[in-house]
Amino acid sequence: MRDVTLILDAVGKGQAGAMDELLSLVYDELRRLASHKMAGLAAGQTLQPTALVHEAWLRLAGREEPKFEDRRHFFAAAAEAMRHILIDNARKKATQRRGEGQRPTDLDQVDVASPSASPQLLDLNDALNKLAMERPLEAEVVKLRFFVGTTIEEAAEILGISPRTAKNYWAHAKAWLYQEITAGG
Repeated sequence: MRDVTLILDAVGKGQAGAMDELLSLVYDELRRLASHKMAGLAAGQTLQPTALVHEAWLRLAGREEPKFEDRRHFFAAAAEAMRHILIDNARKKATQRRGEGQRPTDLDQVDVASPSASPQLLDLNDALNKLAMERPLEAEVVKLRFFVGTTIEEAAEILGISPRTAKNYWAHAKAWLYQEITAGG
């Protein structure tokens, strides 16, 4: 973790080669997180874990002057980048905004890149944006858990909170999002 923090500082200072060094340190972790989240998807999906990590990296590294305060900030930015990629992918696949007869879906059971999950993913994104305005830290827990695939403990570490707090935020956020989605926004 110390190495990541030092390299993030070098990235912020614009040191040559720092972004490449950062990628070599975090790539395996980002790949593992993406693979974990997308493990249940059928073969032949248009978005694979490697593609998700690479696209997220391009968005992070492609900033005018990428600056990350610390490991927490970097992984929050990575989660946000992955979220936007998955939402963009779902929007492309969606043919209608809300389907007739759809049932609420447990957030832990959604395969985020499957075509049938697209309408639920878009609904989740809308609700998550509302949650972020009211409870930003809870929204960050959801982004890390749902879009990046971190465990409660990993999310807590990244956000600098206790695992118990992260678990409480996750439980509240799931209930809040369920209510928001089933109420129709």
